[in-house]
Amino acid sequence: MWLLLPFIILPILEIALFIQVGGAIGVLPVIALVLGSAVLGVAVMRRQGAQAAMDVQRAMQDFRDPAKPMAHGALVMIAGMLLVLPGLLTSAVGLILLIEPVRDLILRRMAARVRVAGAGFGRGYPGGPRPDGGRWGDDGTIDGEYTVQDDPPTPIREGLTDRRGDGGAGAAGPRRGDSGWTRH
Repeated sequence: MWLLLPFIILPILEIALFIQVGGAIGVLPVIALVLGSAVLGVAVMRRQGAQAAMDVQRAMQDFRDPAKPMAHGALVMIAGMLLVLPGLLTSAVGLILLIEPVRDLILRRMAARVRVAGAGFGRGYPGGPRPDGGRWGDDGTIDGEYTVQDDPPTPIREGLTDRRGDGGAGAAGPRRGDSGWTRH
């Protein structure tokens, strides 16, 4: 029921604002405001798609976190959609979302409510249990298994190995494209 409440209240508020503003400035200026906000919303959304992609790319090139540019881009896209919707209240909220300090405030409030339960990469949790039932060591040792494979895999397919079908015999030295890691 709570989910349906905005869909009931928002149209009633928009109609009431149309009546109030239309009575104050006239019908044609209100229609012009609604059409103008729709045109502005389309322009914002068209511009923001390319701008958001460039901001994220620039952040990744500078080795910064791309989350902030992506979040700002998403809020600007939401602002554009609100401007396109016919209504004075939605257009006002859309215009407010176009102001960067307002977006920063919204993102800070949202970030304060987010709690990260656990994330990261590494050796695991030193001193804690491992998935195989053992314990993680604190000495930095990494356990692993390996096998030695003398024969090339069959069949040798182009591009999968550095060997060209000669079975490893008669190779005079490294050929162009050999990494050196796969020679025996």
